[in-house]
Amino acid sequence: MSLQFSRADRSVLAIWWFTIDRALLTAIFTLVVLGIFVSLAASPSVAETKGLPAFYFVKRHVFFAAAGAVVMLAISLLSPRSVRRLALVVFAVAIAVMVFIAVDGETINGARRWIRLLGLSVQPSEVAKPVFVVLAAWAFAEMQRRKDVPALPMAIALFAVFSSLLVMQPDIGQTLLVTLVWGALFLLSGMPLVWAGVLAGVAAAGLAVSYAVLEYVQKRIDQFLSGEVSDTSQMGRAYKSFTRGGFFGQGPGEGTIKLQLPDAHTDFIFAVIAEEYGVIACLAIVLLFAFIVFRALVRAAREPDLSVRYAIAGLALLIGFQALINMGVNVGLLPAKGMTLPMISSGGSSMMGVALGFGMLLALTRRRPELARLRRMARPTDAPASAAEPLSETK
Repeated sequence: MSLQFSRADRSVLAIWWFTIDRALLTAIFTLVVLGIFVSLAASPSVAETKGLPAFYFVKRHVFFAAAGAVVMLAISLLSPRSVRRLALVVFAVAIAVMVFIAVDGETINGARRWIRLLGLSVQPSEVAKPVFVVLAAWAFAEMQRRKDVPALPMAIALFAVFSSLLVMQPDIGQTLLVTLVWGALFLLSGMPLVWAGVLAGVAAAGLAVSYAVLEYVQKRIDQFLSGEVSDTSQMGRAYKSFTRGGFFGQGPGEGTIKLQLPDAHTDFIFAVIAEEYGVIACLAIVLLFAFIVFRALVRAAREPDLSVRYAIAGLALLIGFQALINMGVNVGLLPAKGMTLPMISSGGSSMMGVALGFGMLLALTRRRPELARLRRMARPTDAPASAAEPLSETK
């Protein structure tokens, strides 16, 4: 990006440009561009199989990528306090819609996850994930800062409500993802390890119940544990794409396995990349996600405000875990989860949810030099800065 601003310019855009983490911004927009590029290879075959125009899913992908970019940039202008307020409003609306879907929603392929709005299928849980992380981060931070606020029960209630609605859909993959991130925030907040063991036990019990009650979960886990993956299954074909692609791939548009993958443009787009562009391209994408997560975690470690620190770490882990699960399924290291690769897979709800998360991440990682100067002026020169001190100005 080549924006030109004077240091004396105090406009909103100028301040944004000089405070945004440009390396993180560049990495995120690289993902957006890669997603559009890969969609040109993966989507036409799926569209033709479904009897749609060849570039139907490509056009949808470009539309939602552009809309997601606008959402990211708009949210990145917000202050931490505004980010939390936005998170509260979006979470309340998303939970209300998820309750409606659970009570009176349409069942598609055995699941109730979507609602029709303006002719589009919307999955509110995708939008709820990043805002849930921000609210949980705030609750864990308040638990350490204020003893007069029942913050831990609030954090547990947030998790219980959201995860219960996900299980009711049922969406075990997303429940696992949310549990991993919430558990990580639980540990970051300094809770005793014995409680972490209890949390792990509850998660294991929940997975065992899902295995016993849900046939599709049992089938996927049994297939994964048996080590026998059929060549005609999606996972078998995805795995074969890595062996066919080799290090440098078959070339753009030369892949054939994508013709046999009904979810080539969503859950298994990483396999399409492997066949057409090779393992080297896959490693480059892994490194790009790793850079985003690592960069965000470094910024979180330097952040003095606890709620902002936890929110940055939680959002980074949400993106990282989701990418890791998608890639793990594609290479056969994890059972099928039905989870997209952030900003690269097609899917309107998923892309807008990820864009919302990235926008909040960019907003929270912005430098706030004015606040830093105020803090230095407010404390004695010989007093060390405390990481646990709240920044009241950012609340």
